[in-house]
Amino acid sequence: MDKSLLKSLSQELQGELLIDDLSRALYATDASVYRKRPLGVAYPRNKKDIQILIAFATENRVGLVPRTAGTSLAGQCVGDGIIVDVSKHFTQILSLDRDKKQVTVQPGVVRDELNQYLKPFGLFFGPNTSTSNRCMIGGMVGNNSSGTTSIQYGVTRDKVVALNCLLSDGSEVFFTDLDKDEFERKKNQTSLEGIIYSTIDSELSNSENQKNIETEFPKPSIHRRNTGYAVDELLKNKVFGANEEDFNLCKLLSGSEGTLAFTTEITLQLDDLPPPLSAMVATHYSSLEDCLSDVAPVMQHNLHTCEMMDKVILDCTKNNRAQLANRFFVDGDPAGILMLEVKANTDDELEKQLQELLATIQKSGLSYASPVLKGDDINKALELRKAGLGLLGNMVGDRKAVACIEDTAVALEDLKDFIGEFTRIMKGYDQDAVYYAHAGAGELHLRPILNLKKSDDVVLFRSITTDVAKLTKKYKGSFSGEHGDGIVRAEFIPLMIGEANYELLKRIKSVFDPNNIFNPGKIVDAFPMDESLRYEIDRAEPEVKTLMDFSDSEGILKAAEKCNGSGDCRKSHNMAGGMCPSYHATKNEKDTTRGRANALREFLTNSEKPNKFDQKELKEVFDLCLSCKACASECPSNVDVATLKAEFLYQYQQTNGYPLRSKLFAYNTKLNALGSKVPGLTNLIFESKATGGLLKKMSGVAAQRTLPKVHNFNFEAYLKKFRAESIQSLQKVALYIDEFTQYLDVEVGKDAIALLCKLGYDVQLFYAESGRTYLSKGFLKQAKKLVGKNMEKVEVLLQQNIPIVGLEPSAILSFRDEYKRLHHNKEQVDKLASNSFLIEEFLASEIKEGNITTDSFTEEERTVKIHNHCHQKALSNQKVTFDVLNLPKNYKVSIIASGCCGMAGSFGYEKEHYETSMKVGELKLFPVIRKSKVETILSANGTSCRHQIKDGTKREAQHPVTILRKALLI
Repeated sequence: MDKSLLKSLSQELQGELLIDDLSRALYATDASVYRKRPLGVAYPRNKKDIQILIAFATENRVGLVPRTAGTSLAGQCVGDGIIVDVSKHFTQILSLDRDKKQVTVQPGVVRDELNQYLKPFGLFFGPNTSTSNRCMIGGMVGNNSSGTTSIQYGVTRDKVVALNCLLSDGSEVFFTDLDKDEFERKKNQTSLEGIIYSTIDSELSNSENQKNIETEFPKPSIHRRNTGYAVDELLKNKVFGANEEDFNLCKLLSGSEGTLAFTTEITLQLDDLPPPLSAMVATHYSSLEDCLSDVAPVMQHNLHTCEMMDKVILDCTKNNRAQLANRFFVDGDPAGILMLEVKANTDDELEKQLQELLATIQKSGLSYASPVLKGDDINKALELRKAGLGLLGNMVGDRKAVACIEDTAVALEDLKDFIGEFTRIMKGYDQDAVYYAHAGAGELHLRPILNLKKSDDVVLFRSITTDVAKLTKKYKGSFSGEHGDGIVRAEFIPLMIGEANYELLKRIKSVFDPNNIFNPGKIVDAFPMDESLRYEIDRAEPEVKTLMDFSDSEGILKAAEKCNGSGDCRKSHNMAGGMCPSYHATKNEKDTTRGRANALREFLTNSEKPNKFDQKELKEVFDLCLSCKACASECPSNVDVATLKAEFLYQYQQTNGYPLRSKLFAYNTKLNALGSKVPGLTNLIFESKATGGLLKKMSGVAAQRTLPKVHNFNFEAYLKKFRAESIQSLQKVALYIDEFTQYLDVEVGKDAIALLCKLGYDVQLFYAESGRTYLSKGFLKQAKKLVGKNMEKVEVLLQQNIPIVGLEPSAILSFRDEYKRLHHNKEQVDKLASNSFLIEEFLASEIKEGNITTDSFTEEERTVKIHNHCHQKALSNQKVTFDVLNLPKNYKVSIIASGCCGMAGSFGYEKEHYETSMKVGELKLFPVIRKSKVETILSANGTSCRHQIKDGTKREAQHPVTILRKALLI
């Protein structure tokens, strides 16, 4: 299409229309295996914008692809027209009717955020997908989502009361319940809305059509069924004589994947909050057959959850940092686990349900272990299950568990036989499949493991999908249970419901959307399921050389390809975790882990430049990455964007040069060393409005920032003094004096020496520049050289097994992280990693050993609030800081659920990043600090975090070591 037309369109919109290569690349994929580059990406600001887009699409014969979080597994959110992303502006909760228990929202409202809003009113929206912390109500309606709660609360279609929609002629309509008289009035209108009702009446009054639907559609007992349009549901009302329910076209629009109309407002029926008390039985099985055999009997109980995980999923969680702790209930090496949850209002009622369930399990005798989980342990187990889909993308190499047949649903009585036949089909293809998901609903997510870069496996992709479609039809099941038809299954709709019913669907589509502008290629007249795949088939793999070692992912390109699009990085700051702080501030797809990984994959794959990293688009996507490393642990696929950014910066700057400011920050330690020779003069220059302001202006530092003071201090003499005063009765420990402690945070180093010595440790000092400043600015050659020198210096400590404890998380934790990618001796660097500890980690372990007790600390009552460094959250844990600050027995300690502070080393100092930096701080951290009492002790172990807190709130935060040092009695 002529770009001038799109540019003219953008000028008509109050929102944005992006047609640049980066935006088109970012929206070319979703969480499916497909890739289609759109013409552009629109962010409509209001209904008028959408009407303008509809008129443009009609006139120019282009498609409009509605999109919210873009977590579709079937390809619903990709297309070669205009992507219409409503996740940025259509995000309001419009009204709540507490008497009717109904809420009206815009389609960009996040499911879990809606439930946070509803909780104080004792209400919630029941359907609960594994993506609930970022998926949006519009997408849930489009897909007719269900999730773990469907056996108790139904699917999204059951909850949709009304929809405000824009039709293909731009007219606004309101779909809701209609009695017979209202239906008659509607169908006699001359408008497009009237024609739609008249056509529906004509088609569904036809007895032959009714018989075809009854004969060919999935069994009515399967409540998860999204195959095609839900015309079977439209027959169940008083208009067509089935029952006394009103007619509601929302039944049809739910699950229609945005192919019939564009939804702008959604009214949902809510439920009362579930009973407050829960217990979960996690039944373990030695075989999948035994596991599936227990589903029908346990479903006789009033279960709120009946989920299954197989060995493949469980094995994936062994290598995921964030999920290791959630495996606490796994006994042995089960082939499958059923997670069975009951809920009640009283302890007695809960215990009665639990014992009845356990009796059923015991009677079958198929389970070899049935641990009972309660309280937060249930949430941990559910988190393990929810992580499953993303973890499947974490397989190293090109063979992946492919979403194509993963949405089959059959009646419970057919489940065991269906899986038996399915297994035989897979064995015929020499395939090991993944068995995962909602056993209680008769739905298992079944995924073959294929390499869709190879033509042979693409053939298998179609063959396996076809055979399983036929098998599902045999059992009168639904081929699309909850993930929709999209591209991957729409081709099979004629097989699943018969040609006559398929022609009926086409006629319905035609009356709603005669010009085929709404999400074309989905449900009817489908795109081929084995074309437009994410990767070029039988391609010659691009050769991409890197300085850092990415062999654990088979290279940096495959490290980026690990991102499967599940979109965990799109959760907002209102959800638990810290990924991605810049997205929290901007709400732009380019600022997510997914966006950055997709962009890197796209341009490394398709660039014709000698240096494939030399792309302005890549510079743009990495620009706001704070290198917080939350993605390294929170992303189910462990896509570590901070490390990808370091490599990108190095490669990009090799071609384009290293900016002066980057050099100043990278060599900051050397500059601080020089400044420390005359600290008084240096600090005077920094603090002066004239000279300090000039320095900031020349170096591109934000004028609002305060420059840190430099110091010159003799730590050895200080240590000598405390060694003389203390009795070293405990083990030797090497206190790491990193570059930040040596020149900037001298008082923290002094407090650490005093604390360790007074507690009886034999302290020696280990001086080394970690290389963090080089890494953050992409000076990888310098970092690599420094790593080599440090490995030599640390050898004597490693030989003696002396623990190395560090104060600055970003420095000490680099020994566990980036050093592994920058040093050739893997054995030696692994030894360093296992022998390096945050000082809180070391002290927490000593507390467990009984070497440190509360007797050494004050009994004064104080309140302490902790903000922990991002790298600690990603590479260690927060509990160690919590534990050590609880040493004083009357200290009331809590961890601020703060995510990233927003400073991120040099990031927050840079003038163009200052606004984003402060926005991130304002999301969670600053408000909590401002609300805390003046006498509350604020703890922050990161030097950048302490500076950000001071600049953002004018409050002083202290390192945990300083807090403990002040609390010491000895």
